[in-house]
Amino acid sequence: MNDVAERAHQSMVDRNWRALIPLLHPYLHWSGPDNVTIRGRKNVLAMLTERTDPPEPPTSVELRDDQIYRWSE
Repeated sequence: MNDVAERAHQSMVDRNWRALIPLLHPYLHWSGPDNVTIRGRKNVLAMLTERTDPPEPPTSVELRDDQIYRWSE
């Protein structure tokens, strides 16, 4: 896992949304373990804030402009 992904994951574990936002690309594609893809930083943040447990570390991450563009759980 790269540094950006590690910081993002730790922010999710800590529920530190303010630290997480700048790490996520506005056009983020988030693929969960159920293969459902959520698109857009706002939609992903809404999903994460509703979860009771943080996600597992990603199986893969793609960066654009030093932000997470694709995250696969």
